Amino acid sequence: MANRVRTAVFPVAGLGTRFLPATKAMPKEMLTVVDRPVIQYAVDEAREAGIEHFVFVTGRNKGVIEDHFDRQFELEATLEARGKSEALAELRRDLPRAGQTSFTRQQEPLGLGHAVWCARDIVGREPFALLLPDMIFQSAPGVLKQMMDAYETTGGNVIAVEEVPMENVASYGVVARGEGPDTGFAITGMVEKPKPANAPSNLIISGRYILQPEIFSLLSDATAGAGGEIQITDAMHQLMARQSFTGVKYQGRSFDCGSKIGFLTANVVFALDRPDIADDFMAELKTLTGDIPISIAN
Repeated sequence: MANRVRTAVFPVAGLGTRFLPATKAMPKEMLTVVDRPVIQYAVDEAREAGIEHFVFVTGRNKGVIEDHFDRQFELEATLEARGKSEALAELRRDLPRAGQTSFTRQQEPLGLGHAVWCARDIVGREPFALLLPDMIFQSAPGVLKQMMDAYETTGGNVIAVEEVPMENVASYGVVARGEGPDTGFAITGMVEKPKPANAPSNLIISGRYILQPEIFSLLSDATAGAGGEIQITDAMHQLMARQSFTGVKYQGRSFDCGSKIGFLTANVVFALDRPDIADDFMAELKTLTGDIPISIAN
């Protein structure tokens, strides 16, 4: 039986340069999709999957993330005094319990692999989930829960994947597919940002992983790879020689909130999925698209 996955790592040290000037003083992970920060969606997904310990790998100017996952007694007292019980209940529901969060620093921007390595002493010798907060999903159950279901059968390492047009694979990590169903197939290889002619498939890694702790020793010895950074894909490729990797082609839709188009699309889709605002928002969209000519700046 596979060892239970109880811990999740969230790399949140990135500078968010694609969203400047908005991210000059505010972490990109705190940008909101409708009325919830992007990081909250990832934490909610992890909690649904049974995660008990949330580890955030932060950097400078990220203190507001720690504050977000802490109680604000003055705010709670004000909401209670004004009878805003629903808002108060939502705030409390979103908070991890005392002792469930840990924060560690990535002092230098040396890549995703290095950020994961920075969490090694907190994670210890247990399997862990890795969630890239830029990626959020519209799925039920959540993507990590779908992966956990596969992990209970396969053990080892599990990666969420999705299909993209072959001409787009050069922007992603890509896996080679072996035998098995979409809910859990063998991964026989992986490569970071291949040219379409050299790609083993059009199945890309989607920012959700379940990894065994042996990955940390490989990251300790890692050298810079693509982009001059320590790549998690390189370490996973090495680990494949020792352990199994399973791919889960998840059911749902992804949104890359690290890009402006992905972020704006996520806001529209999640707003239309909200019963409290969907009808009014759709009416506004119809007004905009029906009455205002769309121009494209040169």
